[in-house]
Order: sequence, then structure tokens, then C-alpha cells
Amino acid sequence: MTTPVNSRRWTNWGRNQESVAEVLTPGGIDEVVTAVSRAAEDGRRVKVVGSGHSFTSIAVADDQRMYVNRLTHLISVDGPLVTVQAGMPLSTLNRVLAENGLAMPNLGDIDAQTVAGAISTGTHGTGLGHGTLASCVEAVTMVTATGTIERYTTDSPEFGAIRLGLGALGVIVEVTLRCVPGFTLLADERPMALPDMLAGLDEWLPANDHVEFFWYPYTDRGQLKINKRVDEDDRPLSRFRGWLDDDFLSNTVWKGVCALGRRVPGTVPLLNGVSARALSARSYTGRSHEVFCSLRKVKFTEMEYEVPRAALPEVLGALTRIFEQLPFRVQFPVEVRFTGPDDVWLSHGYGRESAYIAVHQYFGAPYEPYFRAFEAVCAGLGGRPHWGKLHYRDAESLRPAYPRFDDFLAVRDRLDPQRMFTNEYLKRVLGS
Repeated sequence: MTTPVNSRRWTNWGRNQESVAEVLTPGGIDEVVTAVSRAAEDGRRVKVVGSGHSFTSIAVADDQRMYVNRLTHLISVDGPLVTVQAGMPLSTLNRVLAENGLAMPNLGDIDAQTVAGAISTGTHGTGLGHGTLASCVEAVTMVTATGTIERYTTDSPEFGAIRLGLGALGVIVEVTLRCVPGFTLLADERPMALPDMLAGLDEWLPANDHVEFFWYPYTDRGQLKINKRVDEDDRPLSRFRGWLDDDFLSNTVWKGVCALGRRVPGTVPLLNGVSARALSARSYTGRSHEVFCSLRKVKFTEMEYEVPRAALPEVLGALTRIFEQLPFRVQFPVEVRFTGPDDVWLSHGYGRESAYIAVHQYFGAPYEPYFRAFEAVCAGLGGRPHWGKLHYRDAESLRPAYPRFDDFLAVRDRLDPQRMFTNEYLKRVLGS
């Protein structure tokens, strides 16, 4: 259930964050300027909210909550450079790009986020040739804490901070993205033993555009997903097979399985084993965004960590031990993705080839001991938490993980010295 925009009470998609605040719904950049200028005069705080797909409290407002859901228009298409308003959902962006023969070079597996929210929290897909979605940003128009409209480009000294700013630097109103010609992906999905998936990565990662896999706790089984660009869309997935796999089995049936596991925890290892063995291989082609993005109806909580790619086997080995030591069972599979290095200051993949490991628990199931144990392993290996996924790190522990952390703070001090855009989450991860 989505929180009504005009409601003072807000909850996020995962239903693990909520707040009560005054609501602002600007319909254009001029109204954003007016709202921010008024807040500056009155000494108030403004927190911008996108679609609420972060599990952290990054979007929790304690004074004024600003929605940008009315800022959803296409501004311009100039070759591969596409400028859109910040509140446009990724699902709409993908449609607009397809209508213009273009596509995002990479995407995550959910398309409900707003453009500004996706880049500001480090949303990413998988593929060694790609960084976070923020690495595709060529320019940002933002309303700063003084109510001034500023445009930042690749030549701006603050650009490394602006592209992935955690909502701490101002109100993003327009984003220019460097896109690519529309393309077709061949999806190859198959069940496989975890040791075989790990053994094949050095071959598959450089040979394919996008590689990821899922691993079911208490089993040695999982699913490998490889996406590769092709010229012909000659093997589309049938409408029935798409509904059966991606809606009925992945959502309706999976929700029932999770509900049973939550009620009877002792069945979880058996259920995971059955789920893993029930996986079937499939191969099909489709437009890139249709292959990248999946329907997600089953609620969960999530933590995701980036670690240097070479550390992946150590993390997975530690997870096996963690599963056995927890006072409860883990039902959701572990998701593993990969990215190449980028130069965005607070990008999880800044300066290195990365493996991303995401752990989940079904909505309402206990998770904190699991997540804390997982975080301790990843943090000890130099890991960086996803800004929009649950974590327990603070500024002191994050500073050594990000070489440009203090540079980011210096930009924040210049753009928002009075901390108009802060909240408790930002105080924790960036300091006051």
C-alpha cells in the first residue's frame, strides 16, 4: 500500500520506516524555490521523498516532507543526453527512452524509484562494465538551501558529490542522463550449484554484459542469471511463461511459502531446498528494461553490502556459519551482483571492482542479529553499505571506507551550512 501524498503520516515500501510531517507538493521548480526559501527564512528543515523504496531512514522527515511526484516531465532529448524532471519514476523513464530509441545502459531489478531517488542512494544493476546509475548522470539542476537554482555539470568541482548526494545537498529538480541506443538482451537463467557458480565467475564476468546469481540458505543450490546484448529479438518470452515465472511463482506462490516459513520456522530449510530444486532453466530475449526489471510484490527487509570482488568467497563462507548460529531461520535467497569501478565520491563502487551481496528477510520476520553479523563480516573486509538498504554504520566508521568522504562533507558545508536537508539518518552517516 502506498502512502497518500497528502497524508502527514508516511511509511516506506518495506513498512519498516515511518514519520509524521507537514507535506509539501510543489508542481514546478518555482514552487520548490518558494518552499525552500520560506523554510530558510523560518529555520525549518525539508526532506525530499521519492517513491519510498529505501529501507534505511534516509527519507524520514521530522519537519517538512517534500514530494516531487508532480515533477515528472521529459525536458529534452539531445542525442544520447536526456533531461527529465527529478520525480519521474524509472518505469516512466524506460518508456520515454524506448519511444526515442534509447535506453539506460544498465538498471537495477526494480523500476519504481524516482530518477532523483535512484541516483541519490546509489541504485545499481550488475555488470563489470557499469557503475551505479549515478555514473550515467551528466548534469543536475538543484535548488540549494538559499533557494537558488544551480546547474552542475561534469566540469563543476562539486559534481562528484552532487551525483550521489543522499538528499543532503539540496532539492534535485532535473537530471541529465547519458543514455545509449535501445538494445535487446538475451537472458540465460539456469539453476546451478553454488560451487559451480563461483568457479565460473572468472569466465562469465568478462564474457557477458551482466551476471548475477541467487543462493538459497541451508542449501548449496542457486540460480545463475546471465544477460548478453544481441542483435535480434527472436526469442521473446511468452505472455503465459512470463506470468507463470515472474508473477505467479515469484510473487503469489513465494509469498505463501514465506508466510508458511514465518509461521513454522523449522520448515524453512526444507522449503528452501524445495524452492531451489523447483527452479527451471529458461532463455529468452527482450528489450533491456524488460529483462532488467522484475515485479516485486512480496514485502521484505534488506541489507546490501559492496565488497572488493576478491572478497566474495570469504563473505559467502561466513554467511554459511552465520545461518547456523542464528536463533531463527533465513528464508530469502542471497543475491550477488557485480559492478566495475566509478568515480562518484560516495558510490559504493568508488575506485574498485565490486561484488554486491544482498541479504533479506520476509516482512515481519526477525532480521537484526542476521544483518549485524553479516555487516561485521563485510565491514572487516572494507565493505561499503548500500545507502538505501539497512545498515548500522556511522560517519566515524564510514570515513575510512570512502577516500572522498571529507571532500563530500566540504561540499555539504558550503551548500547546506544550516543543515536544512538533514535528518537523523544523515546525522548518523555524515555527522552533524
